[in-house]
Order: sequence, then structure tokens, then C-alpha cells
Amino acid sequence: MSGSLLEVIALDAADAEAAQAGGADRVELCRDLAADGLTPDPATVRSVLAATDLPVRVMVREDAGFTADVDLLRRRVGELREAGAQEFVLGFLDEHGQVDVGSTRAVVTELGGCPWTFHRAVDHAAQYRMAWNHAVSLSPDTVLTAGDPDGVDEGLPHLRELAAVQDVEGVRLLVGGGLREEHVPDLRAAGVRAFHVGSGARTSGAVDADRVRAWRELLDS
Repeated sequence: MSGSLLEVIALDAADAEAAQAGGADRVELCRDLAADGLTPDPATVRSVLAATDLPVRVMVREDAGFTADVDLLRRRVGELREAGAQEFVLGFLDEHGQVDVGSTRAVVTELGGCPWTFHRAVDHAAQYRMAWNHAVSLSPDTVLTAGDPDGVDEGLPHLRELAAVQDVEGVRLLVGGGLREEHVPDLRAAGVRAFHVGSGARTSGAVDADRVRAWRELLDS
């Protein structure tokens, strides 16, 4: 991996192949981008793992909200691990709009020590900074955030603040959610070293290796 991590969202094996061809460092695998990513089926996991040797982080999220049906989610993790998944993306909020520490921890237990990302649930929490702290307390190696539910444009102040503390807190800040190329210089100057790209890497609905390559070149410049 080069200096800045580039993670690209993939929906299928063709997306993963294009992400790798363009120079991505890692793939986030999910389904239903319109719902901001839901759990893929095990067959898709197997096909993606066969198509790329990039690390693949698999989404564990059953509906468009961030509530947790713990029993269902634990079963899903078991199915995904049986399909070969070794890295995950998850995170849940409670009825008060804060990180559901108990439910998230219960699902994380099923990961068996696999690395995982706490995803953008933090952006939708009632108190953002408290949600970040709770997410970090659950020991993910990465937290994915735009800094604001409306995306990176609005979240830049939070992202600058978090970039300054990520090393102390021992977690990688992964910025994504409305990320555009013009955000990168400001974010890198603040200390952000990991970037998550969805629609910005796509053409006509599919990951485009040339667009991924443009991101790669920007991050390496």
C-alpha cells in the first residue's frame, strides 16, 4: 500500500476487479448503494474474494437505518465468515441516537478477532463527538466518517479535529461520504491518510478503473 489508503466500494466481482486494476488498496463490499450499503449475500462474497487479492471489508447492515437485530446480525456474520470474509464493516445506533455499544459489541464478538471498520452510523448520531468516542471504545481499527450526515462538505471541521487525534486514539480515520477530489488537499494537510470512494469511482453505475486510477494518482501526488 502506498502512503494514503484508497478504499473503493464494490457491489460485485467486476467492481472489485476494476478497483484493483485502478490501484485501490482495499474494497468495501456491500449491496444497495441507494441505502448506503447493506449486507451482501454469501455468493457475492465468494465471487469477489475469487476475483481480487485486495483486502475486502464486508458490510454487516440489514436495513437502511442503523438499528441492530443482534441475533440476525450474528447469523449474518457467521454466514459471511463461512463464505470466506475476513474483514468487516458495521456499527449501530440505539433509540436515543447514540452508538449502541452493547449491540455492536455483541456482533463484533462473532468476528473472532477479524479487523473491522465502524461505519458512518457515527455521522447520524445525536452527538457526533460522543459517538466517535463510543465507536473508538469498541476497538475497530478504522472509523469511516464524513464528519456530518450531509457529507464531507459540511463535516470538514470535525474531520480536521479527528485527524489530529487519530494516532493518539489508535484508530485510522477513513474519510468518505460525498468525498470529492477537491477535498483531498485540505484533508491531507490536516493529517487524513485514508479515503473511501463510492460514486466518485463509478461510471454508468459500475466501478471504472480509470476513475480509480485518477484517485490513486491524486493521493500519491
